[in-house]
Amino acid sequence: MSKIAFVFPGQGAQYVGMGKDFYDAYPVCKEVFETAKKASGLDLEHICFEENEEINITEYTQIAMLTVEVALMEVLLKEGITPDVTAGLSLGEYGALVAAGVLSKEDAFKVVRNRGIYMQEAVPTGGAMTAVLGLDGDTIKNVCDATEGIVSVANYNCPGQIVITGEETAVDAASEKLKEAGAKRCVKLKVSGPFHSDMLQGAGEKLAKCLDEVTVSDIQVPYLTNVTADYVTDKNQVKALLQKQVSSSVKWQQSVEKMLADGVDTFIEIGPGKTLSGFMRKIDKEKKAVCLNVDKLEDLAKVKEALGL
Repeated sequence: MSKIAFVFPGQGAQYVGMGKDFYDAYPVCKEVFETAKKASGLDLEHICFEENEEINITEYTQIAMLTVEVALMEVLLKEGITPDVTAGLSLGEYGALVAAGVLSKEDAFKVVRNRGIYMQEAVPTGGAMTAVLGLDGDTIKNVCDATEGIVSVANYNCPGQIVITGEETAVDAASEKLKEAGAKRCVKLKVSGPFHSDMLQGAGEKLAKCLDEVTVSDIQVPYLTNVTADYVTDKNQVKALLQKQVSSSVKWQQSVEKMLADGVDTFIEIGPGKTLSGFMRKIDKEKKAVCLNVDKLEDLAKVKEALGL
């Protein structure tokens, strides 16, 4: 028997038309979109399916991405494909929380709608993010720690790809030091702010008030949090971890390594694009596991075939 992980991508993989073929084919997807519309007050069909500028604006991107991820997950569940463990990158952690039974769909949509707004509002002038290629995480963290100003690791994506975040002057200064330390390249990202940095703590504080209004249920499926790259065993820790997640490093590589060590041999990336599958190839160099993805309708048949269904 395969040990299956459902994994959910974060902001950046969105595109116009995401989820449309599933929406047209499965009534359960339309139900998810209806739930998200009621919870958010937004026309998610318009944002996800029709040409528009909102899809790439944080406050709309996050709820749109989560809606599609949950809709696709519901199709997998309907087809009898269930997870043994779940995790998600940044925003994707909310997909994992729904998969784990920790948050209801309604509550997850409400929280993520507000999360997107708070993160958008918290974006200060002079913030930046840069991808550092070809250097190890410890070296990058040490350089950031030794650089004046606010700069830290935002994402441990995979070996050779780590993102730093913070004040633009500090990020630029750290980038120069990292090149001297052996980084192949430092690529400034086209993002609207220094996400997962201390500069987003205010957004986390606002999010905490929103989280106070939702119910956290018992954990039905083991899930890992970005903050610690470990399983959350106490539901009473969930809200504090989600508050902290907004301004702390996303430990994705470490999360995948933990799941591999625990015998996960099948990862199913649920949502737009193949970002996590790309990271997986660099993390799982020994090819201990297979990584499948569900983005287009034809992907579902491939997943079922791979699982012998």
